[in-house]
Amino acid sequence: MSNIREQPQKKRSRSRKGAPGILDVALRAEVSSATVSRYFNNPDIVRPPTRARIEKAARELGYIRDRVAGAMHGMMSGSVGLIVPTVDHAIFAELIEAFSARLHQHDRTMLIASHNYELDRETGIVRSLLERRIDAIALVGRDHPEAALEMLRVRGIPVVMLWNAVGLEGIPSIGTDNRKSAMEVTQHLVNLQHRKIALLFPDTQFNDRARDRLTGVMESLHSAGISVPDKWNQPCPYDTDRAKAVAMNLLQDDPPTAFICGNDIIAHGVIHAASRLGIRIPDELSVVGIGDFRGSSAIEPPLTTVRLPAIRIGQLAADTLIDKTHLKNVATLPDVQLPSELILRESTAIAPR
Repeated sequence: MSNIREQPQKKRSRSRKGAPGILDVALRAEVSSATVSRYFNNPDIVRPPTRARIEKAARELGYIRDRVAGAMHGMMSGSVGLIVPTVDHAIFAELIEAFSARLHQHDRTMLIASHNYELDRETGIVRSLLERRIDAIALVGRDHPEAALEMLRVRGIPVVMLWNAVGLEGIPSIGTDNRKSAMEVTQHLVNLQHRKIALLFPDTQFNDRARDRLTGVMESLHSAGISVPDKWNQPCPYDTDRAKAVAMNLLQDDPPTAFICGNDIIAHGVIHAASRLGIRIPDELSVVGIGDFRGSSAIEPPLTTVRLPAIRIGQLAADTLIDKTHLKNVATLPDVQLPSELILRESTAIAPR
């Protein structure tokens, strides 16, 4: 009789056909499926050696966590929403990039949408994001449809508002004091002895950031005893071509000596208009903006503006929302006010005599 030695069975790499699941990872890592589930929901409570085995097994199997299924069972989906006025402006691009990168560090995914400064669209956008089972959401500004905020409130979705120093009751804000920033750049022109000052700002009805900035400008000018004629207080959208056209019209007859612009995009348009008309900046005309967008230091001449901390706002927004999703009672957090910075460049000088 021959000796037949029983060969050990090769460890199965899969429990079933199709996409690998938690059971497959558990078999490969030689742990229970409950341990794998705990690891993906709260990895810190799993011992490091076990975490390493689970991570290795998941990587080898190509396991992808089904967050949507988890969300249907009351777990986190891993998705965080961000609604911005537009994705067309450089400063919001900086915010989006910083927000997304920080969420990635927390193993979260960003779902982004924009309403193009049409706030009546925001309710539908919020509904769409809720249908995708977002864990939290960031909104830009204080002005929002009540219906949108109510949908978020009744579902207990953590919300943070961005770009302002003060939010709403129960909703913290992360941003700067737009009014104070505008007062600072206005005072700079006043100190340069400008009194013939034109204002180019967008419609402020549904834009609280622009409204606060314009309020700050008017308060500073009033304190300096400077009034702005209606013809020099022109509505202008955040559009370089439109700003160029409006500025060219204002510079034709009895021109101002300075422009205060609602943001850098408008200021760029004013600089292009002056160049087209042969008006020298800053010798004959001073121009200031707000935002310090990419390109504001490279335009000729480089733009004097207020630097807003877009990257830091995005990072703190992500951190705050992650913290709030882990709070059992979604406690109200304080507002966070970040400093802005006046950046003096070559687009301003003492008013011509």
